[in-house]
Amino acid sequence: MNPWIKIALEIGPLAVFFGTFQWLKGAPLEIGGVLYQPVVVATIAFIPAILASLATSWAMTRQLPRMAVVTAIVVVIFGGLTVALNDDTFIKMKPTIVNGLFAVGLGVGLLQGRSYLKYLMGETMPLDDAGWMIFTKRWALFFVFLALLNEAIWRTQSTEFWVNFKTFGNLPLTLAFIASQWPMLRRHGLGEEK
Repeated sequence: MNPWIKIALEIGPLAVFFGTFQWLKGAPLEIGGVLYQPVVVATIAFIPAILASLATSWAMTRQLPRMAVVTAIVVVIFGGLTVALNDDTFIKMKPTIVNGLFAVGLGVGLLQGRSYLKYLMGETMPLDDAGWMIFTKRWALFFVFLALLNEAIWRTQSTEFWVNFKTFGNLPLTLAFIASQWPMLRRHGLGEEK
């Protein structure tokens, strides 16, 4: 798949969520006689957007990215609860749960002596086994950090701050984390030996 299309499919649903939230500018919207806060309306738009992204990915490649599937399942469940109960708590907890699930999944693999990241990304990143174990441990810890950070932000800050952080904060943090792994990736990369 073209890398730009892949990025658009990953970022597109989040852009829909953010755009919908910003469009309402803090004003509730009445739908069917029920008054919904902007973050709930943004969730109403987010759920079909993420499902459309998965469907497009499937139509183009006949494969679904595993992490995107897990994220979509949690979005549908917690986004559905957010909409059904008209309570933004559930969508705010979604990043905590997704990151927690990824951390637990990677941790279970590590306890079994396996790197599930190697299973997910092995074809795109040639690393030796020790490198995969180190990389997996670090990602597991990073996912724990993101989960705890999300909890701290949504529980102590305004909804607008949380939406802005969710949209613009996670990506720079993730890119900084990946950049910090570069020395280890070079040290354990198999490509240099070949």
